[in-house]
Order: sequence, then C-alpha cells, then structure tokens
Amino acid sequence: MSPPVADSLSLREVADRLGVHYMTAYRYVRNGRLPAHKVGDEWRVDPGDLAALRPGTRRNPARRGAPDRDESRRRLESRLLAGDEAGAWGVVETATAAGADPAEVLTSLVAPALERIGAQWAAGELSVADEHRATAVAHRLVARLGPSFVRPGRRRGTVVLGSVAGDRHALPTAMLGDLLRGERFEVVDLGPDTPAESFVATAVAVDRLQAVGICVSDSGLLGTVPDFVQTVRAGLDDPAVPVHVGGSAITDVRLAQQVGSDGFASDPSEVVALFASPRVSVLD
Repeated sequence: MSPPVADSLSLREVADRLGVHYMTAYRYVRNGRLPAHKVGDEWRVDPGDLAALRPGTRRNPARRGAPDRDESRRRLESRLLAGDEAGAWGVVETATAAGADPAEVLTSLVAPALERIGAQWAAGELSVADEHRATAVAHRLVARLGPSFVRPGRRRGTVVLGSVAGDRHALPTAMLGDLLRGERFEVVDLGPDTPAESFVATAVAVDRLQAVGICVSDSGLLGTVPDFVQTVRAGLDDPAVPVHVGGSAITDVRLAQQVGSDGFASDPSEVVALFASPRVSVLD
C-alpha cells in the first residue's frame, strides 16, 4: 500500500476520474484492486496507484479468467496491512471464483503475503502494530476458509500439531491443519506455546496416531528444540510414529536433522506428503 500523500484523492474523485459509480470505486478498494489508506473515516487513494490501475478494471475479474497471482498477492497484502477483513476476503473470493481451491488460496496467496509482511517487519519497514494487524485479519480469513477443507470419506489417521513451547505463532499450524484435513486426516491443533507434556498427553489419547508436527517460527528458540523433541518422542506409546519439526525457523534439511526431526519439507505440498508418508524416518 502506498504511503499517504498530500494530493491523495477521495473515492468520489476516483470515481469521477474513472468514469464509474462511487460504489464501483469503493468496491475496487474493498477487493484490493486499488490500494487506499484511511484518513479518519474516509478512504484516500494515491494518484499514482490510480494511474497504475490496469485497463479492463471495470470488468468482473471472474469473467476474464484467473487473475494474475502476483497482483492478487499484492492486493491481499495491502488489505491485510490495512486491517480490512472485508477487502481481504474479497481478494479470496475473486481467486476462488476464478477457480482456485482453498489449498491454493492458503499456499499461493495467504502464506506468501504473510511471509512478505514478516520480512518487511524484520527489516524495520513495518511496525509491530502493522504486523499484528495483518496477522489478526489473516487469522479470520483462515477461520472462514476452514470448513471448506472438510472432505467426506474414511479418515487416514490423526496428526497432532502445535508450536514449540515459547513460540506464540498460531497461524502456521492452523494453516497446515487445514491442508491436512483436506487430505482426510483428523487433526488436533494444540496451537501456540504448547508444552511438550501437552503434546504427549494428546498424542497418546488419540486414535490411529499418524504423526506429530512441531512448529518453530521463532529462531531464538532453536536451542530448546532438540530436548523438546526428545521429550515428546520418549512419551509416545509407539516409537514408529514420526515427529516432524518445521516452520519458518527450520530452513533446511541439515537444521531439521540437528533438532531431531524425522523429516523435512520445503513447501506446503511437500509438507502434506511428508505427513502422509509411511511412519518411518526420512532423514536417516
């Protein structure tokens, strides 16, 4: 989203320049096609962003084929940073209307947008408030998408997920849980900051345990992970059940091995395949 400028335009001025109704201009902002920022209760648009609006904007994007993925990511990122849930959901609806399934929305839109926002925060380009506002909206998007991952058919076993103790990130396991549910797994997501004892107590109580997944998003916690994994593994009834460690802090297979993971995957599709693989270590 472009920063506010002195000569920013009101939505009525935008509508006049585009030759469209005021509500059409408003819809462009709400669905993320046109970046905007709020000044008080009013949406304002940078003239440069208006000039960059591509020809054909007035047509329904669902009718002209799938929207450009990079552009959709940019729109979603803009709406997340603005704290605009309705606009962010509009980007999701546009993608699904063009044929994207819920898994594609998570892996090709939501996850990349969040990664870029996280990188900007780490570089000092965004404030903590910016990052938290975007994450809060993303949580609501993921929650709204969740029911669409439920599929009929026989369950493939149960996966227990959670973030390592001290790690307060909840979105990674929520998103992975949905992807696994879409592949007919039962999923128990323990959420952020989960003690090892809670992993164990849950894992021994579920039926047909397939795997345990431990997320590590905070690289500052890496030193605690090997002992954490060992504690979880020692508490399981079946030593053949794999314990997989992933998340943004686990950057390569070497690091996965060092922390005691039974597997490593570098993208979401590989992660799902990893949990669906036979219950043996793939890093031996």
